[in-house]
Amino acid sequence: MPLPTSIPKDFRKLLAFGSGVGIEISGADLEVVAARVRPSRISVLGRLTLPNFAARPAAEWGAEYSRFLKSLGASHLSATVMLPRRDVIVRQVTLPGVAPKDIEGAIRFQLDTLHPYGDDEVSCGWSALPYGAVLVGIVRRSTVDRYHQLFTEAGIPVSSFTFSAAAVHAAIRLNGASEGGGFIALSRSSTGAVEVYGESESRPVFSAEFDLAPERAAVLALSELRLPPDTAPRRLEEVLPKPDVNPVTNDLSRNALPYATALAGACPRFAPSANVLPAEHRRFSSRAALIPTLALAGLVLLAAVATAVYSSYADRRYLRKLEAEIARFEPQAQRAAAVDRQTTEMRARAQVLDQFRQQTRRDLDALNELTRLVEPPAWTTSTMLTRDTARITGEAPQAAPLLKILDSSPFFEGSTQDSIQRSPSGSGELFNIHMNRKARK
Repeated sequence: MPLPTSIPKDFRKLLAFGSGVGIEISGADLEVVAARVRPSRISVLGRLTLPNFAARPAAEWGAEYSRFLKSLGASHLSATVMLPRRDVIVRQVTLPGVAPKDIEGAIRFQLDTLHPYGDDEVSCGWSALPYGAVLVGIVRRSTVDRYHQLFTEAGIPVSSFTFSAAAVHAAIRLNGASEGGGFIALSRSSTGAVEVYGESESRPVFSAEFDLAPERAAVLALSELRLPPDTAPRRLEEVLPKPDVNPVTNDLSRNALPYATALAGACPRFAPSANVLPAEHRRFSSRAALIPTLALAGLVLLAAVATAVYSSYADRRYLRKLEAEIARFEPQAQRAAAVDRQTTEMRARAQVLDQFRQQTRRDLDALNELTRLVEPPAWTTSTMLTRDTARITGEAPQAAPLLKILDSSPFFEGSTQDSIQRSPSGSGELFNIHMNRKARK
């Protein structure tokens, strides 16, 4: 169970103890970083690139990985793997009033509405966010099984499959909550696109990849996070815990994501990240990392027993007085609890009504955005909107550029052409394009 973030930052540092291996699936390569976390320092033990892993025998690059960990004295560690962004559907779900023990069930209850995979079997994981929200990652089960089989064939034990937003959010909180006020951080992905991560009070986590100039990506991210336009973007490595020891070969400006993944895997109790790997496939590291926690728990237990023996008589007297007071005020407490339940129910109903009223405005905004994006001489003959997708049919002089135009909008993503063909008149191209609608607060 993760430790609460309310623990003072200095005390959290004293309990930070663990080692982890982070693996980022970066295009055709695997980027591997091993890190050790101690109360006084964070050390990057080493970095390794396994090129073109999918086209090579798994045993070959698995042996390279094993030699790398053995050279670092970390052969016992299991890996935390960051899946490619394209394979993961990420959602932020607000669950007001849901107890922590009930969050898993609440997510499962509405899971079918959070992904576009239909009846395909999926695997999901979540991690807690501020303000009663949770970060949910959803992956096709076939994708999880494929990666799991690949790493198993390579002989690499894996404890977690996570994704970039969860890993970065967890790594930032390794020693406590991040600084207030909100921020955005930029980095470059393996494809050369701009990777943006940000946080704000209105949106606990924002993570996206843009095929745009960094300045334009920063403007879009600030708009999504509702931060002041003059907020200066930072580099991703600047918001992560700074390592005290870092090899020259590990350039954090290019390897921030596997470093963040390694930190999340090193101290999962302090920095829990969403894990989409089914429990039956997880292989965990040595329990040696639990020794400080168990020793501290033993000392606390001994102190508690000594205190109980010393003050048992006073405790019994206090307990009798307390029970008498509880019996006197219990009727009032029951009435207050009933009022609280009624208030919670009314608040939930009001929220549902507000969301229903806002849906029409979201649909109108989406139609207005399509009208702006598909400019003359392009025109549409059909526009269809659902809660999660949109489809347009029409004619344009050149239809292919519409895909990039639509993906640059804050309203749409994942544009795909169903068909593009020359118009009978020869004056342009007929197109049929569908896209996903971005979730908006």
